[in-house]
Amino acid sequence: MTTVNMLEAKTSLSRLVEAVESGAESEIIIARNGKPAAKLVAVDQPKKGKRKLGMFKGEFPDFTLEEWNASDPAVAKLFGVDK
Repeated sequence: MTTVNMLEAKTSLSRLVEAVESGAESEIIIARNGKPAAKLVAVDQPKKGKRKLGMFKGEFPDFTLEEWNASDPAVAKLFGVDK
């Protein structure tokens, strides 16, 4: 854990952010008049896992293409379009 004063944080913010982003520092404490005032930490990145496909299988009725297309006029009416 590194502690920097406010002036140093203002002049080298890019370097400090890069340090926490890269993992070189887990957190950086920014002090004002020698007293801790703020903590600079990296934002958690969303986990990139496999997405589960077909999770709603069986939850909705099956439609044929003709049945699906038959609903076009009703949907168009909802959006104020004459079809």
